[in-house]
Amino acid sequence: MKNELRWKIAQAAEIRWWQRYLNKKPKADYLDWKTKYWQDLLIRIGVQPKVGEQVLDVGCGPAGAFMVLEGREVDAVDPLLDSYSEKLTHFERSAYPYTNFHALPFEAYETETRYDTILCLNAINHVADLDLCFDKLVELTKPGGTLVVSIDAHNFGFFKGLFRLLPGDILHPHQYDLKEYESMLTQRSCTIKQSILFDKHFFFDYYVLVATAMNE
Repeated sequence: MKNELRWKIAQAAEIRWWQRYLNKKPKADYLDWKTKYWQDLLIRIGVQPKVGEQVLDVGCGPAGAFMVLEGREVDAVDPLLDSYSEKLTHFERSAYPYTNFHALPFEAYETETRYDTILCLNAINHVADLDLCFDKLVELTKPGGTLVVSIDAHNFGFFKGLFRLLPGDILHPHQYDLKEYESMLTQRSCTIKQSILFDKHFFFDYYVLVATAMNE
């Protein structure tokens, strides 16, 4: 119950954050910058889904990796998609006809599809049920497929414990370090190919984990 309440508070804070963040950013300029950001990220991590492959963008936000996946069969999941449509001029579903958008929490997403590539970028810290979401990420990846998860990993055990007790990071209900996040993948029959450090900060470092799913 505590985790669910914390998640609901985080979701309310998330849409307000997006409204403030995008308020003074010209739409065309922002979308152009974000497109280049995703292109550069995928090049840097060595993940380039082929044309026609099935890709899932989990926690896609209003300007997720789906932006640069034209030609693929893309599903994008985010519980705030309807809010993005209503409150943000920067997000228009019709601009991405190759993407099927699903406005619901990832925990509630059901599909028979198994994906060649799953991207969960800037999202896993935001979910309500972390264990269930990691289970679903691995389950929905084809055997031998690629699973990409980005994380904000704690640098200090003291602050990790403190942030778990107090809302020191209101947008992120979950507080873990790099080894803990890596183990969430390896314990689920994934092989981690790369743990790439993208950005350093005092409390957290930002990593992108690239894994191969070995599930049957």
